[in-house]
Amino acid sequence: MPTGKAYIGWWGNMGSPAQKGIYQYSQSSYKQRAFAGAFRGYLFNGYKRLASQAPYFALPFAAGYGVYVWANHTAEYLESKAGHHHEGGGH
Repeated sequence: MPTGKAYIGWWGNMGSPAQKGIYQYSQSSYKQRAFAGAFRGYLFNGYKRLASQAPYFALPFAAGYGVYVWANHTAEYLESKAGHHHEGGGH
């Protein structure tokens, strides 16, 4: 262990007066219920949170899906015999 003027003591033994007024409580691990009411609370609070955020993810998703479906339908049509005829191509 180091010694000298700079040494102020090992952890927990710094030479200062003992602290007072600090209490520590604990509970038996058999009595703790970490997820008590978590699912019931999620049914109401989770639905409310999702419903409040829906415009921010549902509308862009719906728009993107609409573009995806439209593009697939259009590509399928243009690659068909009727699509080639409509565009002037004569395959």
